[in-house]
Amino acid sequence: MLYRADRVQRPTTTLPIRRIKADDGWCDAIGDRNYNRWVRHPYPASAERLWRADHLYDVVVVLNHNRRPRVQGAGSAIFMHLARPGYRPTEGCVALTRPHLLLVLARMGRSTRIVID
Repeated sequence: MLYRADRVQRPTTTLPIRRIKADDGWCDAIGDRNYNRWVRHPYPASAERLWRADHLYDVVVVLNHNRRPRVQGAGSAIFMHLARPGYRPTEGCVALTRPHLLLVLARMGRSTRIVID
């Protein structure tokens, strides 16, 4: 789980936690050896920036879709993160309001399963 320490306090959770830094990214370049993995900017291939001007990634849970197995082209940077106003659509992520995401984080652990139907 990742968070912006300059914007939010360290969330209460038993998940492994790390501060997002200004050069953090997530590779979305199909064919790149780091596809669907954390990378550092500047990165030579396409990679989303985790340090965003909007607040969507102030609190981020990295879901297992990104980890086991990593499938090239099956979607990258699939996270649980903060929702846009009005719950406008994401690009495949799970989005919650800040109070709800912090509540979920306080109750979840490494073995918690999120099932999306």
